Amino acid sequence: MDFITLKEFETQPAKVWKKLTQVRELVVTRKGKPFALLTGTNSEKLEEELRALRRARAEVAIGSMRARATARGLNKMTTKEINVQISAARKTAKSKHAAGA
Repeated sequence: MDFITLKEFETQPAKVWKKLTQVRELVVTRKGKPFALLTGTNSEKLEEELRALRRARAEVAIGSMRARATARGLNKMTTKEINVQISAARKTAKSKHAAGA
């Protein structure tokens, strides 16, 4: 994994693009922390690569949600308990909507 600073990205674009063609992925850092990811692509693969990136992000989000649920003990809920919670949330949302909130 190769890193460049935001300053390098702004002041030395030719160097950044050359490096990107060599390594295909660059992590842009701001104040020493990851800020953005640059990836090389082309017009033939753009849509496919965007779908793959979005799918990977969704998988990471789901993993995070599962970890939080497990930490809170929610992974032990029964289907019946889950359905009760869903019904209560829908009822609350419905009454807020009816009240114009």
